[in-house]
Amino acid sequence: MYAHRFTPLAVLTILVVVLAACVQPTPIVETVRETVVVTQEVEKVVVVTPTPVPPKRGGVWVEGSSADASILNPILASDSASFDVLSWFYPSLIGQDPFSGAVVPTEMAERWEVSEDGLVWTFYLRDGVQWSDGTPVTAQDFKFTYDAIASDLVETPRKSNVELIESIEIPDDRTVVVTFKSVKCDGLTDLGLGWLPRHKFAEDFSDIMTSPENEAPSVSAGPFVFKEWVRDDRATVVRNETYWKGAPFMDGWIYKIVPDPGARLAQLQTGELDMIGLQPEQLTTVELDPNLNIYKFKDDGYSYIALNMGNPENPMPGRDEEGNIVEQDPHPILSDKLVRQAIAHALDYDTIISKVYLGQGYRMASNVLPAVEWAYDPTVPFYPYEPETAQALLDEAGWTDSDGDGVRECNGCATAEEGTPLELTLITNAGNTTREDLGALVQDQLNEIGFQINFEAIEFGTLVQQLLGQTFDMVIIGWTGLGSDPNDDAFWHTRFDTPGSGFNFVSYSNPKVDELLEQGVSVPGCAPEDRAPYYKEIQQIIHEDVPYVFVTGTVANIGYSKKFNGVNPGPWSFYWNIEKWSLAE
Repeated sequence: MYAHRFTPLAVLTILVVVLAACVQPTPIVETVRETVVVTQEVEKVVVVTPTPVPPKRGGVWVEGSSADASILNPILASDSASFDVLSWFYPSLIGQDPFSGAVVPTEMAERWEVSEDGLVWTFYLRDGVQWSDGTPVTAQDFKFTYDAIASDLVETPRKSNVELIESIEIPDDRTVVVTFKSVKCDGLTDLGLGWLPRHKFAEDFSDIMTSPENEAPSVSAGPFVFKEWVRDDRATVVRNETYWKGAPFMDGWIYKIVPDPGARLAQLQTGELDMIGLQPEQLTTVELDPNLNIYKFKDDGYSYIALNMGNPENPMPGRDEEGNIVEQDPHPILSDKLVRQAIAHALDYDTIISKVYLGQGYRMASNVLPAVEWAYDPTVPFYPYEPETAQALLDEAGWTDSDGDGVRECNGCATAEEGTPLELTLITNAGNTTREDLGALVQDQLNEIGFQINFEAIEFGTLVQQLLGQTFDMVIIGWTGLGSDPNDDAFWHTRFDTPGSGFNFVSYSNPKVDELLEQGVSVPGCAPEDRAPYYKEIQQIIHEDVPYVFVTGTVANIGYSKKFNGVNPGPWSFYWNIEKWSLAE
């Protein structure tokens, strides 16, 4: 949804909120005003410095969201709403600078060392960190978490995090030694997931999928502890008095579900909510409200339309148990590259960005963000808005309107039975007017060239189930938390085409891309200039294959109240110093 706590891996976004430029905030500096007293008898100025007023305890911050979390387990969650809540509880190995995005030793690892061959990473953990029940947080929790991800008993979209790990050794409770099978240039970010409390789960991982901890975490090593979760209403957390960075001054934090964007804005203005992701049309209202601030920043994500290349009635994994590529049961329409390219040419991106996003967005040609300058390929062209080209591509693919009703049918197409109409269902998450408006526009523009697009805005949790289950045609969605490394193999490699849990939910299968992704993270020395050619070639292929229609790069707007002092958001984390926030009144 927007910059939050450190999320080193991509998650599906609920909202897409955009702005044309990234505005860095002025850091808040705690100061004490000096009082000037004029004493007439001696006709001199005396400067009196008052005693600093301690931060005021109390208050609850209420964040508004269009959709609820789905699960509160860091290795099972895949959506931003879940991470918005669960990230308060679970410690991580590494931290991230909220302003630069650099990996920093601000969490469990105080420092680390890397062997000369780049295969062995040794992390030295800080002492004295405890779960809220008094149990020490140790290296065993890290090992348990990553062993659980690797277990066949655990269905998780995080399998890519452990794929190249050879072993995890624990010489003592404060040391973690991770050995990779081969050089993995983005290996550090793979190790950034939240840790499960080992003492709350079965040692054999048999209860990971069904544990009550997934919905009501009983312990925390973060700034807050879990209090309650009322589905589709709110999640509530309260101060963790034993938090190792210092107990927060505020009493708690609430994640309140308000599906209607207009209602969210109204509640922000009345003080019922303290923070919401703003949609473009809401910016002016918040800018004029003296009780509210806006934080604007470029997010590390993008909005796109996912095109399912596999048959939604028969989802299949990308590889079998022996690791061999599985020939997919193809989608009767979208498995044809010519049809996908026609869709890409049929959309008026300038109108989408100017009218739907109110000018607050930027074009993307392929899968690497321009901010990752060393890997970004500026020579990849944008798909131009060319309805005539789109229609010619559909004609070439054998989809023509033989009966003149305005909807094309299969007349010699390669992927469907003769006479099959060119009909698809497009879905997005309800409560996001930006995506709903985009869906209506996409529907109109595709219908104009002979498609029959049925557009629906559905509940976010249901959408995620269909997306991960690969039972959809087209989905308007977004990624956030992509980070500063271009490796996105979880989206494109056939290993991660796993119905029900994998992020390659479009069933993209290209052996050349598989090879390039593997080469890009295994370059000896990991020098950016040596890795870049692999990612630039991937961008060219992804652009040609069109597994996604890239709509816009994400720029975010957050509206928030002024009731707490110390709020100092960064583009990589809004809440990075929340334990220091204190009531302004």
